[in-house]
Amino acid sequence: MSVDAVGKDRSTNSESDEHGWDVDPEDESGAAVVAAVGRQLKAWREASGMRAAEFGALIGYGEDLVYKVEGGRRIPRPEYLDRSDDVMGANGKIAVMKQDLAVVRYPKKVRDLAKMEALAVEMAVYAEHGIHGLLQTEGHARALLETRQPSYSRDEVERGVAARLARRSIFDRTRAPALSFVLEEAALRRPIGGRMEWRRQLERLLAIAQLRNVSLQIMPLNCETHPGLDGGIEVLKFGDGTAVGRSWGAFSGRPVTDPKQLRILELRYGMIRAQALTPAESLAFIKQVLGET
Repeated sequence: MSVDAVGKDRSTNSESDEHGWDVDPEDESGAAVVAAVGRQLKAWREASGMRAAEFGALIGYGEDLVYKVEGGRRIPRPEYLDRSDDVMGANGKIAVMKQDLAVVRYPKKVRDLAKMEALAVEMAVYAEHGIHGLLQTEGHARALLETRQPSYSRDEVERGVAARLARRSIFDRTRAPALSFVLEEAALRRPIGGRMEWRRQLERLLAIAQLRNVSLQIMPLNCETHPGLDGGIEVLKFGDGTAVGRSWGAFSGRPVTDPKQLRILELRYGMIRAQALTPAESLAFIKQVLGET
């Protein structure tokens, strides 16, 4: 997001709030990191002899936002730290704090999920409706978040989109995990975000389906019944032999680690895969749908 010209209106809450993320008061570890960064920024500013208003004008932000950041009530965007570093001549000592904030700007439940995905050596997903978050384009994710009810604020939408995009790093890992996805045909035929975004989403699915470590299958609408109709399934396996799974149609939707419960989820997922189109058939099917758009 480009930064507006500095002016009096810059310090209003409605505008300054566009340039950062709210701190989740229930996320104690994340709030502690934000507070620590805020204290360091305040110490640097005071050591330079600048008032908050003067400093804000120099970096292109309002006084109100400066106080929120320094008070640990607002997570600054990366460019805030870059400009602060330049103005105070910190030679990278402030900019480096971007690494501390890069993770905590996302909701804790998303961070926890991303951490597990980063450690997984195998991942199996059946999405009972829609495109799974790891497979979504930016525009598709934004369209979904913007239609949530009760409606999300702009901050919540942008934060949610950024979190989903960050999770896509699972495809870039040096030791690529084995990833298996089964999507419903209906998900491919709903033009979420409009026709152009629909095409971009199908093109992304095509690209992912051709990765060597990915198996992407489509469950056709003409399959009358299968074991996943009660809810989606996700199973993640780790290098130490442990695993965690979850299904909205089993065990009250809570995460499970018990081997017996995991076997039930794996049994259901195996049957779902057997009833879906093969990976090769699915690739051809996606191409067909794309050609029809």
